Amino acid sequence: MADIQAPPGIDIRPLDTVEEVHRASEVLAEVWGGDRGGMPPNLLRALAHSGNYAVGLYDGERMVGASVAFFAAPAARSMHSHITGVLPDHQSQGLGRVLKQHQREWALARDVGHITWTFDPLVARNAHFNLRVLGTRVTEYLVNHYGPMDDGVNRGDQTDRILVSWALAAPPVATPEDARVVASVEIPHDIETIRRETPVDAAVWRSHVRDQLVGHLADGLVIAGFDDARGYLLVRH
Repeated sequence: MADIQAPPGIDIRPLDTVEEVHRASEVLAEVWGGDRGGMPPNLLRALAHSGNYAVGLYDGERMVGASVAFFAAPAARSMHSHITGVLPDHQSQGLGRVLKQHQREWALARDVGHITWTFDPLVARNAHFNLRVLGTRVTEYLVNHYGPMDDGVNRGDQTDRILVSWALAAPPVATPEDARVVASVEIPHDIETIRRETPVDAAVWRSHVRDQLVGHLADGLVIAGFDDARGYLLVRH
């Protein structure tokens, strides 16, 4: 991943004080539709104080995003990025990539070789970012991984997730050549709008994508990339 420079006025700082921790919890709650349960201040304070990755993204003195990750078992030399969010008025400005670059540098400085995280397989912009921009590797499809969630983003939906692993010192995983692709699974371009306007259709998409991907994985295929038009690209292991 090439070095990404933060835009002028944008800064990333550790969450050192109780006030910063509470503000970060509020920011993440706003991103996820008002739910404070996603990263409660007491848990965030504990993670930050015990040496895990916990940062705020600032535009001047205003916190506009936050990111939290915690270490895996020592032998794994890995950490798991649990939650990262940017306020709506600062989205689509490349700040997610700025946060990931900072997370990568922080991890490498602590001899961490991999970062893992999950994302909703129906969210096309996240699939594009994780698989095409960062070049992460898909390691698992998790059915209803978190169970019911009551935030404004996930309420009423099942929480299927794709788990990815980002090898920090390796070249990005390249999108497979067409000759290698043996199956593809399309996803909607804007599942967020579908969830708001026609939740029944969103549920149909969830079942369709799950059935297709789980079936292909059971047949020995692996998710090797993402294409904006075709969706997930699967190849033989």
